[in-house]
Amino acid sequence: MESTPTVSIIVPCRNEKDQIESCLASILQQEEPGGSFEIIVADGMSDDGSRDILQNLAKKEPRLRIVDNPARIVPTGLNAAIKVSKGKIIMRMDAHTEYSPDYVRTCLEVLQETDADNVGGPARTKAAGYLQEAICAAYHSPFSVGGAHFHNVDYAGRVDTVTYGCWPREVFDQVGLFDEELVRNQDDEFNLRLTRAGGKIWQSPRIKSWYTPRESLRDLFRQYMQYGYWKVRVIHKHRLLASVRHLIPCCFVLSLITLSVASLLWTPAVWASVGVVAIYSVCNLAASLLTAATKGWSLFPLLPLVFATYHISYGCGFLRGIVDFIILRRRCAPAFTNLTRNSPVQKSIRH
Repeated sequence: MESTPTVSIIVPCRNEKDQIESCLASILQQEEPGGSFEIIVADGMSDDGSRDILQNLAKKEPRLRIVDNPARIVPTGLNAAIKVSKGKIIMRMDAHTEYSPDYVRTCLEVLQETDADNVGGPARTKAAGYLQEAICAAYHSPFSVGGAHFHNVDYAGRVDTVTYGCWPREVFDQVGLFDEELVRNQDDEFNLRLTRAGGKIWQSPRIKSWYTPRESLRDLFRQYMQYGYWKVRVIHKHRLLASVRHLIPCCFVLSLITLSVASLLWTPAVWASVGVVAIYSVCNLAASLLTAATKGWSLFPLLPLVFATYHISYGCGFLRGIVDFIILRRRCAPAFTNLTRNSPVQKSIRH
């Protein structure tokens, strides 16, 4: 008789032919967590050969199952995998991340030690080239992310959100599944619901994984513009601002737009806009110097541009979200339903 697995590892996937095989190999090599584990890949109707890779692996590995995700976005994939999972513990993993061999076991240890409702490790990064090194360095700077704990690889303690996640199954019975409207920020929204229900989210540096960031500033801009856009929907849904840091990029971009328009009619606005840009440039330069001093001086020429990409993209997305979700009261713009790493979604997402 087949035993019930202790852990169900759920992996959303779409068009990941270059990553999915190595990702699953690292998961299958995980240390046994005091019981068996299963892997459920929610495939978003991949058309790049990923599905063939998954099916071939599933024939050889009984712990691996594939479920369809016809909506082709992360939250629907996560929910589809959760619904068919059997484990007492649900653990999310992503294709663009490498995991320490003790990742699963350590998650369970921290879950038991802290009596938390969700645990995870900090968002460590791994670069494959010069630009990615600069993106990674900026990613871990408080200047780019406003001091978010999950970007700090040394922080241990309670947090408002955590990378990926590891939950007792009953958490989903208590607070529900992931919000399928949210192409982005579905994990932030879920964790907000969890904390508002009295749940505890815990980060431990002992839980180690390494995320591969975007390979170009263009893709980074699109990614963080989507993060800013969908953060507005989360705030609008819950009528609650998770952190003031989410407003700062928006205020910066809005001030530049407002002062630029006002300068056409009012001369002092020209000097005000110059002042805003000057203050930001000084802060950006200082953060770039501090980051380069610890991450490598060779990165300094790129860091100011990378920091600006993080801030301006998030601010622009946040402003667009305010227009769509709050002012116009519509659900979402089609351009913000396509993921920024894989090929565009071919089928429109209906809301």
